[in-house]
Amino acid sequence: MELLSSAHVRVLLFFSLLIFTAAAGAAAAAGGGGGSGGGRWDLLQSSIGVSAMHMQLLHNDRVVVFDSTTLGPSNLSLPGGACRRYPNEPALKVDCTAHSAEYDVTTNSFRPLTVLTDTLCSSGSVAPDGTLVQTGGSNDGDRNARTFRPCSNSATCGWSEASNVLAVSRWYATNQILPDGRAIVIGGRGQFNYEFYPKTNAADTATIPLPFLSQTSDPEENNLYPFVHLNIDGNLFIFANNRAILLDYKKNAVVRTYPKMPGGDPRNYPSTGSSVLLPLKPSPTEAEVLVCGGAPAGSYLQVSQHGTFVRALETCGRIKITDEAPTWAMEIMPMPRVMGDMVLLPTGDEVLIINGAGMGAAAWEMGQNPVLMPLLYRPRALSGSRFVVQSQGTIPRLYHSTAVLLRDGRVLVGGSNPHNRYVFSNVEYPTELSLEAFSPEYLNPAFAASRPSIISPLLLISYGKQFPLRFRIGSLANTVSVTMASPAFATHSLSMNQRLLILGTTEPVAVGRTAGVYEVVATAPVTATLAPPGYYMVFVVNNGIPSEGIWIQIQ
Repeated sequence: MELLSSAHVRVLLFFSLLIFTAAAGAAAAAGGGGGSGGGRWDLLQSSIGVSAMHMQLLHNDRVVVFDSTTLGPSNLSLPGGACRRYPNEPALKVDCTAHSAEYDVTTNSFRPLTVLTDTLCSSGSVAPDGTLVQTGGSNDGDRNARTFRPCSNSATCGWSEASNVLAVSRWYATNQILPDGRAIVIGGRGQFNYEFYPKTNAADTATIPLPFLSQTSDPEENNLYPFVHLNIDGNLFIFANNRAILLDYKKNAVVRTYPKMPGGDPRNYPSTGSSVLLPLKPSPTEAEVLVCGGAPAGSYLQVSQHGTFVRALETCGRIKITDEAPTWAMEIMPMPRVMGDMVLLPTGDEVLIINGAGMGAAAWEMGQNPVLMPLLYRPRALSGSRFVVQSQGTIPRLYHSTAVLLRDGRVLVGGSNPHNRYVFSNVEYPTELSLEAFSPEYLNPAFAASRPSIISPLLLISYGKQFPLRFRIGSLANTVSVTMASPAFATHSLSMNQRLLILGTTEPVAVGRTAGVYEVVATAPVTATLAPPGYYMVFVVNNGIPSEGIWIQIQ
């Protein structure tokens, strides 16, 4: 028998996956986009006028959305007849359209916001007081910092911009909120260093070299938007290209060098995969990172130089970053995916993988074969049975798409503009201005009796202290837990500062004479290393069915 070459094997595997994807898509479509086990898609807004390149949920249940100022006019006018004037602007010298919007989750409405300098491919975090802090961008905004402070009367809230406050240009950088409330800003195009914001002392005005970023740069770069997670020991796990380190940012010392991910393929922009720190247990002694998808080495150059779209990666790598001798465990997704987003769901045991393409890389016009079916990854399931295919959506979400967890348990999905301008016709994948919600299976009406409803108001909690949570429920299960999720800054398949903790709790106790009312006592994380100060969403989870969350502030 003639042996098959590796090229033949890849072709056969590719077509078998196409058949699997088509069959799964047909099954999802037959279920009406939301049958049991598949979740549900809902169109919230056909257009908010701005494509959601960046999204951040704030503690007033409004989502700040923004794009770049260099993509030509949007479909949303600036408030008050204002215009942006910039003589060196590559698109429009005078632009009277908005490139940012505030979306109100509660009322399903939106309004324009004013950003005057370019936020293209920038980064962000939320300060302990709930203020969105956004850093960098391109062109006239590459060293700027902008803040957005939420307020009760949203009509009075707006962006505040500070020019040239960053030490260097930050384009494609990553932000991570630190235990002291500052943000560390890492990398960016041509920047093999990091700095801190805000600038609280004289030392903060300088950059600190990080040779790891230059060591992981290749002909495609592939070290942009590095994956950064705050470890439970206070050090930073930083992944770029196909390698990772544990960095003591206070001493600028590499504490640990992790093995290269098997296969050696890159996972960071423009070979864009995604990454999460898996949910942390109460008083955790170990932490795990999951990295999924991306594009094989050379994919970006194949598209840009030859017009050849290479099949995306189907692998995920999982590693215990706290082990003294850590190793990668590799897993295979049901389909390949580049430019996917990963969202930690409030159950504490599910990661949603959503958006993206099956071929190509991240950049203008470089993605093909939209992946319309999300996946659930269940980290505590047996290996080989952790992925569950979800209901198929209808809107391609390619380059510059985003996804964020909302307090009601839905996932807000927006964006997708694979062009260097807003283009709505005569292209295969038009610029997308819509917002959708993906509702995981736990929001199925069939589980209404099992869904807790928290009665407690917004809480101010302290590290290591207990706090009560009173809730109402129709059918109480034997397994009740409390989870705590940070609102993440989503852009370019990376949800910066995303974190989910499972809290220690007491057994639920019936309260008073009202049937169905219970109380659990949860214990807050012990230190800011486990949960940096700020606002979080807290959920009561009844046998895998989460309540709508409430906002808490920990300090």
